[in-house]
Amino acid sequence: MRITELLDKRSISLSGTPGSKSEALDQVVELMVKSGKIKDAESYRRQVYAREEESTTGIGEGIAIPHGKCDAVSKPGLAAMVVKDGVDFDSLDGEPVTLIFLIAAPNTEDNVHLDVLSKLSVLMMDEEFSNNLRNAKSVDEFLAIIDKADEEKASIDERLADTGEAEGAQVKILAVTSCPTGIAHTYMAAEALEKAAKEKNCYIRIETRGSGGAKNVLTAKEIEEADCIIVAADTQVPMDRFDGKKVIECQVSDGISRANELVEQAIAGNVPVYHGQSGTKAVGQPTKKSGGVGHQIYAQLMNGVSHMLPFVVGGGILIAIAFLIDGLCVDMNALDVAERVNFGTITPIAAWFKNLGGVAFGFMLPVLAGFIAMAIGDRPALALGFVGGMIAANGKSGFLGALVAGFVAGYTILLLRKVCDKLPDFLEKIAPVLIYPLIGILIMGLLMSFIVEPVMGGINTALNNGLTSMGGTSKVILGLILGGMMAIDMGGPFNKAAYVFGTAAIAAGNYDIMAAVMIGGMTPPCAIALATLLFKKKFTKEERESGPTNFIMGLAFITEGAIPYAASDPIHVLPSCVIGSGVAGALSMLFGCTLMAPHGGIFVFPVVGNALMYVVALVAGTAVSTILLGILKKNVEE
Repeated sequence: MRITELLDKRSISLSGTPGSKSEALDQVVELMVKSGKIKDAESYRRQVYAREEESTTGIGEGIAIPHGKCDAVSKPGLAAMVVKDGVDFDSLDGEPVTLIFLIAAPNTEDNVHLDVLSKLSVLMMDEEFSNNLRNAKSVDEFLAIIDKADEEKASIDERLADTGEAEGAQVKILAVTSCPTGIAHTYMAAEALEKAAKEKNCYIRIETRGSGGAKNVLTAKEIEEADCIIVAADTQVPMDRFDGKKVIECQVSDGISRANELVEQAIAGNVPVYHGQSGTKAVGQPTKKSGGVGHQIYAQLMNGVSHMLPFVVGGGILIAIAFLIDGLCVDMNALDVAERVNFGTITPIAAWFKNLGGVAFGFMLPVLAGFIAMAIGDRPALALGFVGGMIAANGKSGFLGALVAGFVAGYTILLLRKVCDKLPDFLEKIAPVLIYPLIGILIMGLLMSFIVEPVMGGINTALNNGLTSMGGTSKVILGLILGGMMAIDMGGPFNKAAYVFGTAAIAAGNYDIMAAVMIGGMTPPCAIALATLLFKKKFTKEERESGPTNFIMGLAFITEGAIPYAASDPIHVLPSCVIGSGVAGALSMLFGCTLMAPHGGIFVFPVVGNALMYVVALVAGTAVSTILLGILKKNVEE
């Protein structure tokens, strides 16, 4: 199959004039639809945008290759658009895009078109070829330029299969390239690395892992003889075969835009030695930036958050169902204070749901800490993180303690690895199964027990004493403080101190304090949910998809629904939530709202005093937090 067989004259425009990236994508999708190869234009458009959210397809040098692979495509195809004046496309080099090729791939096992598409992707990296396309005077000339290059150039896989020994090469480099779709970026990274290595007179052999499967797979002998291995991937790559070798791990986009830098690093030898523990390892999670300390911390946080999110969502909604059942089956006004404490477990079916949701919630903080640790120290750090997270969950430090535990666990393993590198070989081999878990868990236990927990416990005690002393002061100020405390750590010592103070006030017959406490806890999830709808660029795709479930958890007084968002960006999310919750709590006090139940959210509104103004306070606090999230949070880079 030739490249021009995938191009329809109706799908080529030499005079595109989009004003933005979204307009460019919409226009080139419309060109693709004209080819008659798209069964559902809107579904295909969504797939193209979804791929773009993973990482930009603006590869630099004025070129963009967006693509979509889905059931909405009936036949493989290409659409092309020349943008004479250029358009901002969030390209890797920041330059405007002047040449766009859109790829449409059907979701079938027939992958005959993939070699053709990968070849075009590589051809685009030839500056002369791309400039000729930009300057074509007609669609026929445009197609002729492509056909000529297609005839003269061998496919990327053919070239990579016969790289040969570079004359006088002193350094032997291997590489693996892979992207989520496996159509364009995989082969463009391979092309860029091959070119960079040849310019440096290095031997290089590259394994590509695209939609058509793995090609030019590296042999055990090649790996043994290699001086360095570059893994430029945004998907899972078998990594244990590289155990004990110097390995550079990066995103596939780095393989395209930083190929020279990666090859120079490989030649210099300033590369960490990889130690594998399992058959596969996910590397190169897609984002625009890499390498910086800030990016690394963010990626490590998000690894914990993404694994924690299902427990939060599933457990939170199950608990909300428990409150709903009791709210429908029980007359709150007929219950005394002691019975209201058990709201959510009064009926047997509600108790079952609440218990199940509680079990899921019990995994939340250990999973957060464990997978933060794993992102830093690989699988040996997982056990340490789980232990630290469990201590935080059962102790006084809450999710802030779990965050600390995750990073401490990861770097503890890195430290132990350095120490074990100096041990005799027979001891070094048993380190992953004996020394790392034994010594590591012991260190985690000591740090959590004698540093993290005592510090947070001291803060908790001080807070309780401070709140008690404020009982007779201004109610509005007290509501402001209590509401804000509910959002500081969302289940940690600050939150618990405010909640315990509220429940104690109920027992003493003072019902306005609990009202301020509960509304302060309801505000953060509601604000998060609203912000994910209004400020989509501030959140990752996964966060946006899970965002609306926070409405359910917020209205059910399950503050923990906001934890994944706070954990991924605590510097911006926590202040936004604390201020909004403080406003809600202060307004609740100002309006004279009361509450005689210690839990339940909207399901206990029948026993809320001045319920209408209580709703006003909740809306106001949610609005404040939502606006602050929109202002303070930065656009995510995916």
